[in-house]
Amino acid sequence: MKTKRIAHLPVTIERNDDGFLANCPLIQGAFAEGDTIEEAIFNCLDVVKMILEYRDERGEPLLKSELDELKLQEKLSFTIPIEI
Repeated sequence: MKTKRIAHLPVTIERNDDGFLANCPLIQGAFAEGDTIEEAIFNCLDVVKMILEYRDERGEPLLKSELDELKLQEKLSFTIPIEI
């Protein structure tokens, strides 16, 4: 049985023309939109889970080794615990 670990992943939220955009910068391609902040977060969590499952199946690294620089103007940042 595989040992599960918990990673705290940063998430940024920003307003866009369609509502809100949630982005997890440690995971390439992990972003999603929503009409509300909550919807954007939940949609982003679904994307994160799909990406991590896909990478795990292929034996690929789960997280990027380095963070890109983030522009934090008018953004909310926080971490979420997720089982990996």
